[in-house]
Amino acid sequence: MHIESILAHAGCDPDQDQDDATPPIHLTTTFRRDSQGNWPSGHKYARISNPTRARLERVLTDLEPASQALAFSSGMAAAAALLQSLDAGATVMLARDVYFGVRVLASDMAERGHIQLHTFDAHLGLQSGDMAALAAAHLVWIETPSNPLLQITDIEGLANACHTHNPDARLVVDGTWTTPFIQQPLSLGADVVFHSLTKYMAGHSDVLGGALLFRREDDLYARVRRTQETGGAVLDPFSCWLTLRGLRTLAVRLRVQQESALAVARFLEGHARVVRVHYPGLTSHPGHEVAAHQMRGYGAMCSFQTGRSGAETLALVGRAQVFIQATSLGGTESLIEHRRSAEGEASHTPEDLVRLSMGLEHIDDLVRDLARMLNY
Repeated sequence: MHIESILAHAGCDPDQDQDDATPPIHLTTTFRRDSQGNWPSGHKYARISNPTRARLERVLTDLEPASQALAFSSGMAAAAALLQSLDAGATVMLARDVYFGVRVLASDMAERGHIQLHTFDAHLGLQSGDMAALAAAHLVWIETPSNPLLQITDIEGLANACHTHNPDARLVVDGTWTTPFIQQPLSLGADVVFHSLTKYMAGHSDVLGGALLFRREDDLYARVRRTQETGGAVLDPFSCWLTLRGLRTLAVRLRVQQESALAVARFLEGHARVVRVHYPGLTSHPGHEVAAHQMRGYGAMCSFQTGRSGAETLALVGRAQVFIQATSLGGTESLIEHRRSAEGEASHTPEDLVRLSMGLEHIDDLVRDLARMLNY
């Protein structure tokens, strides 16, 4: 079945007791035991499992496809659970350009001695200086397109290299910006896919959630599942239900958003006051061919550099009227952000970089807003 059809019916399989056209919400925290002390429903306590969360996790496995999925209370809760499930002192290879929060989390854990951290330029492939780290690595974590520079990493090539040189290493791909509708890393050889459900999956800027999808039900999955059960950072039933609702419109939303992103990127590329545009849909992008091979479209995020100071770029962003100046992405509203000031002092994002998340507004209004900002 095509992914559009899976999305359109996401979670809408009939409930056991009623013939609901859309799924119900199970808000209970605990479940009845029978006269022998068993749990007939298979659910014991909401921290361990919940029917609404289980429904969402089943849908997520169908979309990738994956062997198992785990839903968490936020994207960062999912990332933390994965890193916390490693043995003390485990080696983690982390792409230099990934979501800032993941970089901070991994760096903090490394400073406290919980992991050994090696950063590398994933979009350039494995260099000679990376091979010693790979030989000892337990996780190799990348994001493609990356946040916020939209660098493209060859997932299949990196997966083959990882599994050839270190069969014990697990390749983790952050799929937040693409969702399974655009890119399916597990099908390209990745072992785990990380998602912030907050973004495109839920799609309406009203849910905080995260997920991990596993290609195999292996020891790493068992460890993370144990961390989730004992730590309790699970996604609540209402947020699961809202995410299922959002998934049912994901395909149509992303089609419009991707079209707008390409049109905006082309406009920015031709503007005299823009020095660089980062969007893999442009043929000038160094990762364009790889993106065309492994992605279904080029995503709805882009960024550009103004060549001005950080203060001047921040002032430019502040003149937005259609774009909303806010952190996050993937909602129906278009967002604009000066990334360096959002990330803080530890950021290595260029001070003149502006990040855009395309919503569902008319493209003419978005282009007109950017033109007015740039021409001020």
